[in-house]
Amino acid sequence: VQLVESGGGLVQAGGSLRLSCAASGSIFSMNVMGWYRQAPGKQRVLVADITTDGSTNYADSVKGRFTISRDNAENTVYLQMNSLKPEDTAVYYCTADVTHQAMGATIGYWGQGTQVTVSS
Repeated sequence: VQLVESGGGLVQAGGSLRLSCAASGSIFSMNVMGWYRQAPGKQRVLVADITTDGSTNYADSVKGRFTISRDNAENTVYLQMNSLKPEDTAVYYCTADVTHQAMGATIGYWGQGTQVTVSS
């Protein structure tokens, strides 16, 4: 399974970006999908995740500013980021828990990461 992210870039504080992550390969079902981020010198942390039925979970630091969504038919997850702050600067990674066959095990995958830089 490959996860391909897009949508990162450079934006001024207060601006918006929309990240996309499309999964491809041998997929029976996509379970939880999400976004993590890693700032320079810091650990990778959860930003938001979403279940198959649309239940969402957000880090406190992004609540009210970021929105995660998914398109189950397209195996794609999105992250709409509004009111961006310089402290949101990080590499953003997409994750997905994938089942390859009926009754099979769930395996976690990571994307390659996309850089988001917010200037003050």
